[in-house]
Parts: sequence; structure tokens; C-alpha cells
Amino acid sequence: MASRPPNPGKLPMTAARLTQTFERRTFLLGAVQGGVGLLLGGRLAYLAVTQNAKYAAASESNRVNLSLIPPRRGWVLDRNGVAIASNRADFRVDLIPDRIANPDATLATLQSLLDLTPDHVADIRDKIGKSHGFQPVEVASKLEWDKFAAVSVRLPELPGVVPQRGFSRFYPSGAAVGHLVGYVGPASADDYVREHNPLLITPGFKIGKDALEKTFDVKLRGVPGARRVEATASGRVVRDLGTREDVPGAPVQLTVHAGLQEYAARRMGLESGSVVVMDCRTGDVLAMVSMPCYDPNSFSDGIGRIEWKMLSENDHVPLRNKVLRGLYPPGSTVKPMVALSFLEAGLDPEASVNCAGGLRVGNRVFHCWNHHGHGATNMLKGIYQSCDVYFYHFAQQIGMDTIAAMMRRMGLGSEFPMPYPGQSFGTVPDPAWKMRKYHKEWAVYDTVNATIGQGYMLVNPLQQATYVSRLASGLKLFPRVMLDRHAPQAPSMGFKQDHLDLIHNAMNEVVNGRGTAGKARIPIPGVQMAGKTGTAQVVGLNMGNGKGGQWKRRDHGHFICFAPFDKPRYALAVAVEHGGGSGSAYPIARDVMTYLFDQGKAMAVLADYEKQWGGTMQERMAKEYASYAAKYGAAAPAAPSDDAAEDQANVPAHDDEPATPQTDAASPAPEPEAPLVNIEPAPKVTTTPEPNAQ
Repeated sequence: MASRPPNPGKLPMTAARLTQTFERRTFLLGAVQGGVGLLLGGRLAYLAVTQNAKYAAASESNRVNLSLIPPRRGWVLDRNGVAIASNRADFRVDLIPDRIANPDATLATLQSLLDLTPDHVADIRDKIGKSHGFQPVEVASKLEWDKFAAVSVRLPELPGVVPQRGFSRFYPSGAAVGHLVGYVGPASADDYVREHNPLLITPGFKIGKDALEKTFDVKLRGVPGARRVEATASGRVVRDLGTREDVPGAPVQLTVHAGLQEYAARRMGLESGSVVVMDCRTGDVLAMVSMPCYDPNSFSDGIGRIEWKMLSENDHVPLRNKVLRGLYPPGSTVKPMVALSFLEAGLDPEASVNCAGGLRVGNRVFHCWNHHGHGATNMLKGIYQSCDVYFYHFAQQIGMDTIAAMMRRMGLGSEFPMPYPGQSFGTVPDPAWKMRKYHKEWAVYDTVNATIGQGYMLVNPLQQATYVSRLASGLKLFPRVMLDRHAPQAPSMGFKQDHLDLIHNAMNEVVNGRGTAGKARIPIPGVQMAGKTGTAQVVGLNMGNGKGGQWKRRDHGHFICFAPFDKPRYALAVAVEHGGGSGSAYPIARDVMTYLFDQGKAMAVLADYEKQWGGTMQERMAKEYASYAAKYGAAAPAAPSDDAAEDQANVPAHDDEPATPQTDAASPAPEPEAPLVNIEPAPKVTTTPEPNAQ
């Protein structure tokens, strides 16, 4: 068999050819490796050079912790620079829910270290449940150093616990200023969504939740500081690298006199109601008190279950600002204003009517508070003896449109430009209003009701104070709480001076002469206070006389006044809910007005009252809290959020307009304090001591 010849297309594998193949593969592999090396080198160069700043910052952030320092909140000052809301140094402990490893164990440790009560721990659990993880939850504030230190040394085993030293809001007068300035609290999730400001989730930072604290929150906040510290991976601080101090918020100065505000609040004692004091020259609100009230110091720590139960069960409604949200029939306090409308309409002040104890209007008899009658009564006597028949009779001649116009002119039914969430402005009825509201014609008995401050009429205490300040001064004053020493002079109301003089003389007689409030005289030599009582019926006379019995069935008590009588400087309105009549209101007005001229005398009277009442306002609130805590403890229902509590607090006492017509004229007796005959008219004062509340 012949052998196959070699393949002519394939070269034989020789040593030289084998070496050439190996070198080619080595080159290709080297090229690939070189390319990879170039890519790695380029990437390294990019990271080391181009991205150097980024990674240097990241490295620095791992080594250095930066934390915001909550700014000190701006102070709220009274007219003389006295602090109404300030800040004080504070040791506090907060929790960040997202960072807590074991909530139960953490709370148990904190309860032991800080001596927390069971209800306090329950409140903390509620807040953790309502928080959105990132929101700090306050555990305790105003801590003593030893407790603060005890928590600080246990931080490695307490992740999510943030002890810090800072400043907390402080209200020196406590509940006396709750409705005036409001309170602060931690920002809610909705607040953070609106602003996306990291300051809002900084432990210890709080925002305004109500009243002035809320209205001027941005101004009061300030600018946060910052702290840089070097820390290990475990979070242990190695050293401080620097601190930027916070910039405190701007102060807010009010027209209020802090001492007067606190005195008026304390003088309200066990009553439910309000006191408003205004400067007759400027309209400055010197005191705006609604009692009872919550303590903004405790609210600033978050509303606890015990305090919420205590406040929500109180039928005196301490969460409601009665000055702006309380609505009441004004009773006979409207009579000086109605008399002024008579004068403006041309009625002779000497025109008289015989009061025999009642007046027939149509087929009904409307009684005077004095069923024995006042006899022949002119305007002066009609005011100082509060004769209903006089006003029944002449109101029918003058007409309700004229009377209602004067009421609105004096400020009733008005909403004033005040820095508060809202006002309930009540009702000044007239024929057009009744047709619009009830689709009924105005009746003569509607005029009879309105002329003595009953029926459809509703006012708030701020309107009453504005009314008496305008009546006293003859100026168109508007209430204001923000101090402005360069505000222009208020314009004249356009009243004739002889008309004002007659009304002033009649109101002076109410207190210092032949009137119904002799016990309202202020014990200041050379100073006389002019005023007018008012008793507003709450239920029909067929259900009781309004003087005693069930609290909510008693009549409201009102008193409006100004002093000094001859040179009006201060105007004051007091409203006492279910006080049983004006006798509950004018002693408060007397003592508050006394404080403006002689603080020593006023404080002596208050000290005696507080002994009878069971202690000061703070002492009584502390006893009540202790009683509730002992009775309910952690079993009390959870408190609502701050926003929900605020919503409940701002619900008005009544609708702005009556839901159903009130057609029975009623004027409960103002309980005269002195005989109604054979009393000399009050002498006019020729000299007036200078008041001491500037």
C-alpha cells in the first residue's frame, strides 16, 4: 500500500513556530492585562483626584458628628419689660423612636433612672405610638443633675436616648397667662411636611401651639446653633471640634401689665369667667384673663393623660378662652349705651315714666326687676337704679334700628384685629337680622328684650370692655395687645360732651350714690369708680330664680366700670359664668381696679380670699392634679394630640347666633346693696391720685 503524502496546506510544527505562537499569546494577554491596569489606574485617579472632596467629606462625616442646637425662643414681655414667657436652663432626656432597639427595656431603664410614675410612662408610650419614628419624644425635662448624669453614663446600652442640656420655655405666672400667650410643644408630622425643616425634628426644639406663641412663632424661633464633635464608630465622643452658638429669637412686647394680669387671674378665685382691663387713652389691653385655665408650663411638656382628664371633665371649661370665645347675654350693662342712643335720637333726659313694677306691651306684661316699682323715673334714675320699665317704655318710641346702630357703634357684634386664632362676635339683633335669620317680622317684645340685654343679644367680654372704654373716653378705641408707643391718637366718637357727662354721672351713682352696687366702691381716697351691673338670665323663671341651685342654672353676672370717674383712665369688664347675678362680678372688678391704684391694699384682700379658697391658684391646681393621679393613674384615657386639644379649646361656647328665638323678657334683680331712697348723690371728685400701673 502506498503512503499518504503530507498535507500541502499545513506547515509542520517546528520549534521556531512554537515559540512564535507562545509570544503572540503572551502579547495578547499582556495587552489585556495592561488595559485592565489602565482602567483601574484611571478609576483610582478619578476617585483620588476628581472625587477627592466627596469622599473626604464622607470620611469626615463618619469621623465627625454635626448636630443642631435648638435656638432659645424669644421672650414675651409685658409693657414694662417684665417676662411673661422666658427660657430657663434645662437638663432633659428625649427619645428617637427609630433608633430604639428595645422600647420596653429602654423605658424600664429610664423609669428606674428618672423615677417616672406609671402614668408618665404610659404617656411616653402613647407619644411613641403617635410619632412618625423620626420625631423626638420627650421623656423628662427640668431634671436634676444627678438624674441627667445617670442617664448619660448609660448611653452605650440605651440607643435612641438623647440627653442634652438646653433651654425650656418658662411661664412665671403659670395658668394666669395660658390663654393670653398660649404654649409651645414638639412639632407634629404635619408641621414637618409643611416645612421640611430639620430643626423641627431636633430633640428639644418646640414650636408655638396656641395664641401668641403660635401667631408669632417664626419671629420667636431664632436661628439654631451647631456642634461638631469627633466620634468613634461606636459613637463615643473623642473631642469637641467647634460650636456655633444659636441666635435667640426676637422678643415680643405686649401692652399687658404682668402684675395686673396675674392679680386678676388669682382674684377670679373659684369662679368661671373673664376680666378685661383697657387703657382709656390708647385702647391698650392691660389684662386679658380667662379662668379657669391650663398651666402652659405643663402643656409645653406635652399634654399628659392625668392633666387632660382633669381639664376635660371640668364643667368650667378651662381650655376655652372665654374673653374671645365666650358669648353671653349682656343683661343691664347695655342700659348706659341704650340711654346714649336715646339722647342721640333727641329724647329729653328729664322725660319720665311711672314704674309700678311692670309695663303692658300688647297683651303681655313685662316686669321690672323691682316688682314694687321705682315710681317716677327719668334717664338718670333709670340707669343708676337699673329700672327696666323706663327702658321698655322709651325703647318702643325710639325703635330698635336706632338702638342697634348705637350698639354696633360701641363695638358689640364686632371682630377686632387681634393676633389670636379666632373670635366669636355674637349678635346685635334688629328687624333685618330677624327676617334674615328666622324669616319673621320684628315684634315689639323683641325690642323690649334687647333693650335690657336679653333675648337674642350675645356679646363677648372683649366687646364689653371696648364698649365701656369708648363710653368712658368718647374715643373710638380698638383693643390691642401688641405694644406700640407711637400709635396715633384714636379719633372721637362724635358724642356730645353733655350726653357723656349725664351717662357718666348716672354710672357714678350706681357705685357711689343711690345705685345698685354700693359694695363696688374702691377704697382709694379721692378716687371714684363709675360702673353698671348686669344680671343675665340663663333659664326661665319657671325653672328657678337664677341665684342658687345647680351651677349651670344660675344667672351670669356682669359688671362694667371705669375709673377715675372724673378723668377716665382705666376701663374694665368682668363676666362671671353662672355666678348667680352681678353680685359675683363687681367685687372682682372693685379689687382689680384697686390694684391699679394701690397694690398693697389689693394684695391684702386677695391673701384673705385665697385662705378661704384653699390656697393660691398653683396650690389648688397641684392638689387637684394629685387627687386625679391617685384616683386614676395610668388607667386614665390617653390625651389627644396637641392639635386636637387646640381644636377642642377653640370651639365657641355658643353659636354666634341663637339657634331658637328667645321671646320672654326677663331681668333678674341686681340685688341692691344700699337703700334706694334718701341717699345723697355722690360728690364729684376734684383730685385724682396718679395710678401706679403704667
